[in-house]
Amino acid sequence: MAAINAKAGGGHAEALAAHITDEFARHGLRAVVHLAHSGEDMLQAARQAVRDQVPVVAVGGGDGSVNAVASTLLADGQCRSALGVLPLGTLNHFAKDLGIPLVLEEAIANIATGRRLRVDSGEVNDQPFINNSSLGLYPDIVREREKQQARLGRGKWLAFTWAAMGALRRYPFLRVRLSIDGQEHWRRTPFVFIGNNEYLMSGLDIGKRSTLTDGRLSLYVCHRTGRWGLLRLALHALFGRLQAAQDFDVLTATEIHIETHKKRMRVATDGEVNLMQTPLHYRIRPASLEVIVPQEANDDAGKEAGMLDKLWGDR
Repeated sequence: MAAINAKAGGGHAEALAAHITDEFARHGLRAVVHLAHSGEDMLQAARQAVRDQVPVVAVGGGDGSVNAVASTLLADGQCRSALGVLPLGTLNHFAKDLGIPLVLEEAIANIATGRRLRVDSGEVNDQPFINNSSLGLYPDIVREREKQQARLGRGKWLAFTWAAMGALRRYPFLRVRLSIDGQEHWRRTPFVFIGNNEYLMSGLDIGKRSTLTDGRLSLYVCHRTGRWGLLRLALHALFGRLQAAQDFDVLTATEIHIETHKKRMRVATDGEVNLMQTPLHYRIRPASLEVIVPQEANDDAGKEAGMLDKLWGDR
């Protein structure tokens, strides 16, 4: 089964669905493609696929769509379905970090010939995420961006730019208490970022992860700084010149508790913003999600490499 975000087709969703069906058939696989016209529609399709014990549930869309379907698989403790990724979004962080091809036809070939790999996921107050979660400036910017898109009809990136400028004018601070491995840390900061495994924060590979199987959360807390300091931070990030000691604190842990004076606060998980009760409890869920990734050239073990052919052949 493949659940496709209907908006991902650029106005040609039906043609995209037919092309995906044909591409799977070219690899000898029968795919049932469901065009999802809303987030709930996509979730219902994924839940039904899990109930039907479909061996591979593929999702076509951006990181938000991938996270939604992944969360459905994670919610079922007995789930036997593997996640297949068809990167149809703008950034496709999850696919990039796992080496999944970004060209649609190559991504379909990966689902047909790849291997199963169990990767970690993160969780905040029982809400799963596969990439990252954040507090402070970013959730405020996303909320304002969505308002501008709905109210003014602005494009995503134009709305994001105006929302970011507005957030910098307001410049809200968070005062948080972080409890990590039995130690407490007080911070006053414009934003807090929690990653599923460790993100690279220097050089040209900034924002990437070298692994999703290390079983650790990464925590990045921006140092207290003014508006110009944040602009300087953004420029450092753009040119790969971030320095942890000067720009932010970095820690890794398996669990993180975050307290604040607010009873509820906006929390972003993989680009989706929700209002959550505090305190926030983050934890890593090691090897909790099975994903189809490319074969490794020198994979001697190959324990799971041939499972896909068997599973597809049984259907």
